[in-house]
Amino acid sequence: MQDVREYGNDELAALVPLPADDANKYTRGTLTAVVGSERYPGAACLAAYASQRMGAGYTQVFTHPAAVPLVQGFRPSLVVGPRSALPPKLSPSLPGKPHAYLVGCGFDADDGASSKLVHFVLKHAEAPVLVDGSGLGALASEKGRRLLKRRFLNGHATVVTPHGGEAARLARAFDLPTGDPCALARSLSLAYGVVTVVKGPVTFISDGEQTVRMAHGTPALAKAGTGDVLAGMVAALLAQGMDALEASVLGAELHARAGLAAAARWSAIAVCAEDVVECLPAAFAELVGA
Repeated sequence: MQDVREYGNDELAALVPLPADDANKYTRGTLTAVVGSERYPGAACLAAYASQRMGAGYTQVFTHPAAVPLVQGFRPSLVVGPRSALPPKLSPSLPGKPHAYLVGCGFDADDGASSKLVHFVLKHAEAPVLVDGSGLGALASEKGRRLLKRRFLNGHATVVTPHGGEAARLARAFDLPTGDPCALARSLSLAYGVVTVVKGPVTFISDGEQTVRMAHGTPALAKAGTGDVLAGMVAALLAQGMDALEASVLGAELHARAGLAAAARWSAIAVCAEDVVECLPAAFAELVGA
């Protein structure tokens, strides 16, 4: 039986990356988000907006060309371009100029380019990478597993944020048991060399050595788009230079608290993903105040 821990309020509050007095947008971290598709442009909007609310200093979005005007109109402060503008040489994460990448939110599983985009980012990003949504399917392939192994050996953190069904599909490549989400988070982390966030009413986060339980979820979060919000939040913390496990724990906790705050304001029935992002400032204030 593996040891599972929960973070207390003081531990969580200590993780919050408060900006330095002399910070600028680059020292606060750049997030490059390769997200969205013609069919699911909203995922790009939600993930990118969540990253801004979570403190990333500069969020740039590369998405399907048909989605560019929608994302630009949703948040004018985002830097948005088509996938074809993604540079062949990705910027690394450097001391004093941290960088992270988010890929997969809102990808269309029927789009043959999706796996290629995930593999491209995994191969060329000398920085933390978070993979979510339909992008997760690219990891179970032989090429995906090889790229993850290389990233692990090179010391580049990778975070995956599957729900139960996506976690089960990742487990099939290694014939892993899927009945216990806590054990599954740990075994996926060990098998793929990643930090795994298995989302659910109780969320489990593991890097293969430590496993953390986050039990403050709410059914208000059982709405389309809230997973994209969580991915943008955790990716933004990675972009600010946080440790991958701690970024995942803090992101999951603030996501849950924002969901609770949104439910208190709009009811568990009426909450939608946009409301969760709007309640992130309240979640921060509650945590730091607590």
